[in-house]
Amino acid sequence: MDHETDRTTGARDAGAPEDFVVVIDARGAVMAWSAGAGRLLGYESEEVVGRPAASLLSARLPTALRRHLAAGESWTSDVALRKRDGDRVKVQLRGTPLADRAARTSWVVTPAATTYPAAPADAGTAELWDLTLAQLPLPVAVYDHEARFVACNQVMSRAMGLTQEEMRGLTLWEIYPAPPLDEIDRLQRQVVRTGKRIFREEQPFRASGEVRDHAWSVYLSPLKGRAGEVLGVSAVVIDITGQYWARRRLAVLNDAGARIGSTLDVTRTSEELAEVAVAGFADFVTVDLLETVVQGDEPQPIPPDTPVQFRRIAQRSVLSGCPESAVRAGDVDVYPPGSPPAQTLITGRGAHYRAGDPRLREWTTASPARAESMRRFRVHSVMMVPLRARGITLGVMHLLRHRTADAFGEDDLVLAEEIAARAAVSIDNARRYTRERRTALALQRSLLPARVPRVRAVDLAYRYLPAGSGDEIGGDWFDVIALSGGRVALVVGDVVGHGVRASATMGRLRTAVRTLADADFSPDELLTRLDDLVIRLDREEGPEARREEGASGEVGATCLYAVYDPVAGVCDLARAGHPPPVLVTADGTAQVVELPAGPPLGLGGLPFEAARIAMGEGSLLALYTDGLIETPGRDIDVGLDLLTEALRRPAAELEEACDEVLRKVRSDPAADDIVLLLARTSGLGADRVRTWRLPADPAAVGGARRMATEQLAAWGMAELVFPTELIVSELVTNAIRYGAAPIELRLIRADALICEVSDGSSTAPHLRRARIFDEGGRGLLLVAQVAERWGSRHTPAGKTIWAEQSVPD
Repeated sequence: MDHETDRTTGARDAGAPEDFVVVIDARGAVMAWSAGAGRLLGYESEEVVGRPAASLLSARLPTALRRHLAAGESWTSDVALRKRDGDRVKVQLRGTPLADRAARTSWVVTPAATTYPAAPADAGTAELWDLTLAQLPLPVAVYDHEARFVACNQVMSRAMGLTQEEMRGLTLWEIYPAPPLDEIDRLQRQVVRTGKRIFREEQPFRASGEVRDHAWSVYLSPLKGRAGEVLGVSAVVIDITGQYWARRRLAVLNDAGARIGSTLDVTRTSEELAEVAVAGFADFVTVDLLETVVQGDEPQPIPPDTPVQFRRIAQRSVLSGCPESAVRAGDVDVYPPGSPPAQTLITGRGAHYRAGDPRLREWTTASPARAESMRRFRVHSVMMVPLRARGITLGVMHLLRHRTADAFGEDDLVLAEEIAARAAVSIDNARRYTRERRTALALQRSLLPARVPRVRAVDLAYRYLPAGSGDEIGGDWFDVIALSGGRVALVVGDVVGHGVRASATMGRLRTAVRTLADADFSPDELLTRLDDLVIRLDREEGPEARREEGASGEVGATCLYAVYDPVAGVCDLARAGHPPPVLVTADGTAQVVELPAGPPLGLGGLPFEAARIAMGEGSLLALYTDGLIETPGRDIDVGLDLLTEALRRPAAELEEACDEVLRKVRSDPAADDIVLLLARTSGLGADRVRTWRLPADPAAVGGARRMATEQLAAWGMAELVFPTELIVSELVTNAIRYGAAPIELRLIRADALICEVSDGSSTAPHLRRARIFDEGGRGLLLVAQVAERWGSRHTPAGKTIWAEQSVPD
């Protein structure tokens, strides 16, 4: 083989051809270029002559070599060169100075010859021992009792880049004043003083005669005379770069296990992977995921001849701002068919490339931005690793080196594949979570009101805030239901658990509440029936079904149900294990409503109690779920106090009031879903409500029609006179014929024109089909045809039949 790859660093050691000759003028430009130099580096003479010789370097010249150049002295040193295809080689060269009449120094650079000290013809044991030390493949040096250099072998001289004559009589710090040699110099003096051996391992650093960093183990031993006195110190240095990087790889793996996958977020997990890789062994890292993975969907097999669409999720660099990137984070791009990243995706196997690899060059040159980045930052080694989890490939991680001198090797590939595999599992978990969360959130939002109804009785504003990406969707919900008589029902609830199951249960309960509210049950009766429903749902599902879905415990929920009557100016409320509401009166007094707690839904066998509170014009009622006031590390009473204080002087606009409450009360980040519903009352005064007490006499029907007509005329609703007369006639007639005293007629002018007839009987009316010759049975059918909606509700005194008509603009 012409070249041998260093297993520790991946850099190639190359022997320079015998006819390698380069002449460099005093300005540092190449004057002459031999055929041997062309064979080694791949450049023709016309491509190099006249160019700065420094452009051929792939790493900074060793410190000792720079000193010789500055002094115009001959030198022998390792030099790292860049080949025409971007690959790097390390060769040992010798430079000979040539001074012209103007004292300008040119240089003739040729291959360095390896020499060994010759053994004398009569070499005895002592001479052989000296030869052993001189030719030992480990750097060895000897210092006197003042820690000053005495002698060394050839390997040490090469590492320091200086001859023994240049170092003799100097301390280590005087030879090369750079860390960590100051500390080793101090330790040598300590060995001379104490007579005790010292062992020390050093982090990678670059010796004055080296072109790359090495990690060393340094053994310092005292040299003692016959009487035990310390005459000097010996230094033996062992290159442990391989072991150092092996330990470094283990540390990177440990770091990856600790840092990657801290959240169930695809982007953050990808960023953590890039951060670990840059901190561990790469100069620039990108994480590209298939677009389907980003959306949370299952990736499909990729045909070999198809372009691959990906999204750049994360990228990190040792340089600020990732200037090497040809694709910005968040952007979508395409891998051409057959390109190295596309092959990595399809085959599921990683690979590393040098800059001169034809496959890599073809891919990079296809993109001007990528080709310019490779050239500008002198990227010399690229590695591509698939992100595979559970048998599917999710994306590709790209790793580049430009500042690190060594190329990627097989050990680096194994390390990258290991951390990529760990990260891929976390990314796939995040992808699955994203899909489930999106499904649950879509289900939850579809089951929540798209917008609250516009009702004259109250002004409304709400906030619904799902928990952050680190938590599952909960079962928090709310609703606003317009009831008969201008009343409005306000509902807030919270289903136990998270995920799709909680959202589905929430949808069932919301539908049930709407059905029960349409039947006009009182708040306590409604919660009782809702409790029965939750118990029935729990029995129908059974523990086996819950275990299959990964759920635990029984179906449970909390709920607060309130009905505001703008005519009476009161609100009836009942709660089932839910946090109490907060009432703010018109004068700004805020207080938690004292309301019987009631058991959570699903326990059964325990009663619910309702309470009635007065709510004058301009009062504010705040309903919410526990996610607003409860947070880890904060007592619930503290949350209630914060909420009460935030509502003490609410903003005039309810939307602003919602934002202010969240700003002052909500924890960041929120630990649970949050629902906040604010309702500001607006009563219906006497000018919008008219009530008449009617006798139980059929003759009263005509008078009722007349009074209703006169009231409509006073309200300017002449166009509604005919349908209203029909509704009043039928409802009053039914109350007189089938009901009981007292009988009452009420007209309400709210969002709709509401006609109500109440009587003392609890018998509910119902539609029926009248036969041709029947004299009755058509009244409610006519009402249903004329009114927009109608119904009945039970009252403490009997029942009320009502009908609504739309009010013209």
